[in-house]
Amino acid sequence: MDWNRYRFRARWEVAAAPGAVYEVLARAEEYPRWWPQVRAVTPLGADTGVVRLRSALPYELTVTVRAVRQDPAAGVLEVAMRGDLVGWARWTVAVGSAGTRLSYDQEVEVRKPLMRRLAVPGRPLFRANHALMMRAGRRGLVARLEGRRQD
Repeated sequence: MDWNRYRFRARWEVAAAPGAVYEVLARAEEYPRWWPQVRAVTPLGADTGVVRLRSALPYELTVTVRAVRQDPAAGVLEVAMRGDLVGWARWTVAVGSAGTRLSYDQEVEVRKPLMRRLAVPGRPLFRANHALMMRAGRRGLVARLEGRRQD
């Protein structure tokens, strides 16, 4: 097992139309307004940007993301990542029982030196840190869709 590789999966139901959810998720530069752990998104071009992330643990991750698929008809947003994390992440937006069924899938390898050194003992904490970040992201997304201010 490679202790520096992670596969994450989250499944959410939100009470909003899939098109509205897709539109919010497609505007990555606005994530810091509603997702507290997304500290900054700096566009580098039409399909590329630098994202700074920090959740509960005292470290920050910086990744350069590049859009590899933006398909509103299929409800798919996918990015390739490099930097402190190397891999990919994908949102899939579909009709759900509450309005929208949202899937988040991510496969990454950690490149941040401190995290690599702590790979074995830190793995449960890193996974918990990610879970906290995703929980906050869901709350922020729901608030954004309901029109409540997050910034």
